[in-house]
Amino acid sequence: MNDTLLQLNNLRVTFPVNHGLKGLFTPRHKRSVDAVAGVSLQLNKGETLAIVGESGSGKTTLARALNGLVSIASGEAIFDGHVLHQDPDWSQIRREMAMMFQDPTGSLSPRMTVRSLILEPFAIHSVALNDPDQTAISLLEKAGLSRRFLDRYPHQLSGGQARRVGIARAIALQPKLILADEPTAGLDVSVQGEVLTLMNHLKRDLGLTTIIITHNLNILRHIADRVGVMYLGRLVEVGSVEEIFNTPSHPYTKALLSANPTPDPDATHHRIELIGETPSLLSRPAGCEFHTRCPWAKAQCSRVMPDLETHTNAANLVRCHFPLNELHPGAISRPD
Repeated sequence: MNDTLLQLNNLRVTFPVNHGLKGLFTPRHKRSVDAVAGVSLQLNKGETLAIVGESGSGKTTLARALNGLVSIASGEAIFDGHVLHQDPDWSQIRREMAMMFQDPTGSLSPRMTVRSLILEPFAIHSVALNDPDQTAISLLEKAGLSRRFLDRYPHQLSGGQARRVGIARAIALQPKLILADEPTAGLDVSVQGEVLTLMNHLKRDLGLTTIIITHNLNILRHIADRVGVMYLGRLVEVGSVEEIFNTPSHPYTKALLSANPTPDPDATHHRIELIGETPSLLSRPAGCEFHTRCPWAKAQCSRVMPDLETHTNAANLVRCHFPLNELHPGAISRPD
């Protein structure tokens, strides 16, 4: 039995940056940028994978490429045995993916009632319903809301309620994959916990497979099975939640975790200050693209791009010549 639902092979997404007359005088290789620069990844059925990284790292672009909202420039994305964007049954495949957008209220049409919003996926994909109202009620209840919300409009909902409506929409067609972009953004901490608990229950009850795009590292322990860390459109580390939090191998992962607030007031906190700013996609550094900001960079790092691979003392896949586990076991701060 094949448990793989999604397989990415060197996936690239490019965006044009110079148009018109200016583009004629710009070298071809500088007329576009790689927002996603060769991502290879496997996602198993029933798994929750979190993609993390700074703004501009390519997280959301990757999710949008999978859902057909942006084009794949090269590489391959195989979903449940179908090559995305090339399979003649693409419209059918789209039914098996659902997107949860970052803004829980803004992603809902202000002119539609909750009933209409929840039933819209069925209309878009021409799915006939014997009892639309009962279907809407059932989906609402699965998302933790009662039928009294059916006739409300988005502006009459709290952020948490709007997110639950978005979840009801996402599970309407019983998708095989949900792409959730910042599912807890803009919500109070208590409401975040409720949403995460709901998503875990739905994962258990419906067997959902989910990719979560998030800046919020605190939610990962509650919902994710594995974590992929992106930097400048590339995966720099992939591992289980426990491995990423307890034994991060890439300096960038370590820096992200060091900047994550901890609820324990007695915990000793060592924040790693990265050097400089994130490089422009138009001018990627040679070698390891993180070396210009890395506290542990060596001469080799500026010359040779490392592969995403396992190392002797690292359980994670890591794109680094000198993983922290090998170079500085237990390193927690920038060396003098």
